[in-house]
Amino acid sequence: MKLALCIGINDYPGVENDLTGCRNDADDWTAALRSRGFETRTLVDGAASGAAIRTGIRELLGRSSAGDAVVITYSGHGTWVPDGDGDEPDHRDEALCPHDIAANGPIVDDELFDLFAVAAPGVRAVLISDSCHSGTLTRLSRPIGDQRCPSRFLAPSTFLSARSAARAAATRPGTRAKPRSAALLLAGCRDSEYSYDATFDGRPNGAFTYVALAALRDLDPAATYRDWLRAIRAQLPSQNYPQTPSLQATTEQLTWPLLS
Repeated sequence: MKLALCIGINDYPGVENDLTGCRNDADDWTAALRSRGFETRTLVDGAASGAAIRTGIRELLGRSSAGDAVVITYSGHGTWVPDGDGDEPDHRDEALCPHDIAANGPIVDDELFDLFAVAAPGVRAVLISDSCHSGTLTRLSRPIGDQRCPSRFLAPSTFLSARSAARAAATRPGTRAKPRSAALLLAGCRDSEYSYDATFDGRPNGAFTYVALAALRDLDPAATYRDWLRAIRAQLPSQNYPQTPSLQATTEQLTWPLLS
């Protein structure tokens, strides 16, 4: 069984910057995965609340068993919050921003770890994140292409009170080793970088999503995730898009068939 959830959020009530290319990203990932035999579901804009994203991931993993593939794609704002448990060398937990982040907060990388940890042994779980600081998870933009695009980085001050931030920083323990996620992660950039919005032939897209899907179409059927990353890195970073796509995976995960 091959299952996928494709998330794209342009509309963020209560925050300053709405986005332009994330719904197109979700549509494009959906089409690509369906062509590879995936049963797909999309969550876009208002449907992509924090609760819906969490439930969607749990449901897909709950339906899967050994030998199945589960792919989650995310395109939207990214952010960070102060690290509260000491597993981040930069003292920041990277996070995804659901549609309702202003009311209910982000989904931090530690929570994503817990969500994917419920996967049954032998399930090939993959997270593809086109968002800022997403090397271990988050998206920003700048005016490029033929249309001005808003920032895809959401400042923590938008949803995190100064008091909460100070409390988290004050209680932060010393850095400890971060556990390895049960999911393979293909990210649009390194932790220290931004991912960028772009417009191609008048249509908004994430630069990473556009390049990744173009590279995927040209790959040999026997290609690996490493091959895919190499093909993507042939185009990124570039002068216009200074982002370095990254891959986090165990030795075993690197042997998985690509999107299969």
